[in-house]
Amino acid sequence: MKESTDAEFTAFVEERGAALVRIAYAMTGDQRSAEDLVQAALAKAYTRWPRIRDDAEPYLRRIIYNDRVSIWRRQSRIQEFPVAEVPEPPPGSGHDHDTTLRLALRQALLTLPARQRAVLVLRYLEDRSVDETAELLGCRRGTVASQATRALRKLRELIPDLNETLTAEVLR
Repeated sequence: MKESTDAEFTAFVEERGAALVRIAYAMTGDQRSAEDLVQAALAKAYTRWPRIRDDAEPYLRRIIYNDRVSIWRRQSRIQEFPVAEVPEPPPGSGHDHDTTLRLALRQALLTLPARQRAVLVLRYLEDRSVDETAELLGCRRGTVASQATRALRKLRELIPDLNETLTAEVLR
């Protein structure tokens, strides 16, 4: 019995582990932190595997989101000072406009509060509905909408080129 449980869990991790790390990376912005977050979530899920095996991925995602929010809360005691402008890349560094915009977006995402960032990851990276996002985060639909609006407004303030790029993409 334990061997079949271990085999099922291993198969699940092999099949869905990379997707879970991608989501964790989007929330942390750091590969090692993402892997640590997923590893901790998998350790928690393993002990409950017989009960969650039929609905394991949403369960794991919820653990990842909750653990990340807990980390953000602990880290919020540490004061960080984001810079107002992303420094220009050195001449000849090979950074084109898209790369610079992606780096600026990544840095801007890291300045958002935990809930706003989680909403953006769920809504736009995972393409979740407002209802699904609200359920995963344990909040109301209106909270998801307002957090997304605030987060996008902040990103537009931090990265003015983002509006131009998005408009150009829509018009193509």
